[in-house]
Amino acid sequence: WGRLGPFFSTHPFEMDESDENQPFFRSKHINYFKRTLNVLPAELESLDPTRLSLAFFALSGLDLLNALDSLSPILKEDIIKWIYSLQITLNNEESNAQQCGFRGSTSISYQNVETAIPFYNSHIAMTYVALNCLLILGDDLSRVDKNGVTSGLRALQLDNGCFAATLNGSEDDMRFVYCACCISTMINDWRGIDKHKAIDYILSSISYDGGISQGPELESHAGSTFCAIASLNLMGCLDTCLSDKQKEVLQRWLVNRQINGFQGRPNKLQDTCYSFWVGATLKLLGLYDCIDFARQRQYLLSTQSKFIGGFAKWTDTLPDPLHSYFGICGLSLARDFDLLELHPALNITMRAYAHLERLS
Repeated sequence: WGRLGPFFSTHPFEMDESDENQPFFRSKHINYFKRTLNVLPAELESLDPTRLSLAFFALSGLDLLNALDSLSPILKEDIIKWIYSLQITLNNEESNAQQCGFRGSTSISYQNVETAIPFYNSHIAMTYVALNCLLILGDDLSRVDKNGVTSGLRALQLDNGCFAATLNGSEDDMRFVYCACCISTMINDWRGIDKHKAIDYILSSISYDGGISQGPELESHAGSTFCAIASLNLMGCLDTCLSDKQKEVLQRWLVNRQINGFQGRPNKLQDTCYSFWVGATLKLLGLYDCIDFARQRQYLLSTQSKFIGGFAKWTDTLPDPLHSYFGICGLSLARDFDLLELHPALNITMRAYAHLERLS
């Protein structure tokens, strides 16, 4: 371990001594996620097209806090019905096969779907969070159009192995390779992915410094590194696709992302969400014990809101659903505060994963 460098030495961003014994505001975090399911502040209005992702942050956050039963059975069933209302299923002629999956919300709706076909598409990330939410809520996935989902995935994979987010000119990068692998795992059907192309894309995105980027010849990033490593894990080839040298250099790159919390790239500020992106990657590689747990805990607790609950990106800023969720995830990975254990590849609790296992 000596070759990893002095990452446990003094850092340029020191925690204040008053941060050492901060409480964990469990009940306030529970209320924060419950509010996220019911009402959101005006500044989050722009996220309405991806409303399903906000539901995922709230539901999985409550699950990690072991507070899912604080939602009534009626509310849970209503959420399940709403999620299924966002599904685009195969029509009788299967003329919409490339568009199947889940949308993010009903912010764009059409009375006559057939006349709106070019715009009535699923989104790969929304399909991923939809399936996660259904598992968290205990659904049996029997209403998921698995043939439609796999046909939708096939339409989104590009010649270079990457995946687009949706049809008709969307972005494409490592995030959506990860979504495709998670979806295929959850529906237990890999017909939607050309694994060889996907693996080649991941390996071609390994940067000179050992991290992994969103695509070939781009800058290493902790988020895309997680997506790549988790994808290889879900495809069952993590141990065989990377050489020992590649794993060693990647390990060094990951461990050196810790300041107190973690940063996403060199020379950037630490940020709450990277406790998950870096931490889960290290967990998948069997190297999670390399981090300084006390400093991470101090940083994450310093980003809590003691007034309304939730976690912020940085200390002394306002919380938001994404960072609130990934802050909880970072603490769960470290097995802090009796949080439920997280499945590091699928990003759901082990309780929800056990439910998935029972379905297969």
